[in-house]
Amino acid sequence: MIRHVVTFAWVDTITPDEIAEITTRLRALPAAIPELRGYAVGPDLGIGGSADFAVVADFDDVAGYEAYRDNPQHEAVRSEWIMPRVAARSSVQYSLDA
Repeated sequence: MIRHVVTFAWVDTITPDEIAEITTRLRALPAAIPELRGYAVGPDLGIGGSADFAVVADFDDVAGYEAYRDNPQHEAVRSEWIMPRVAARSSVQYSLDA
């Protein structure tokens, strides 16, 4: 099992409506990407985090992660909604089996 974790720090000009739209669009992805085994997204609660938003996705294997990464609906959310509003991004992929 592979886990993908990504965190974002938003630009100062992002609006609450934009964050809500990003959240809605990301939460629609499991219906479009059958390789997703687990998926959670959401804004930081403001109780000590160092990022503004997180995505956690689980896959059976690397091929499942690549299917998610390359999925056109995911790519549209990433390129049209997320990246234009990101000040900083961090990601990691690791095995849950080790």
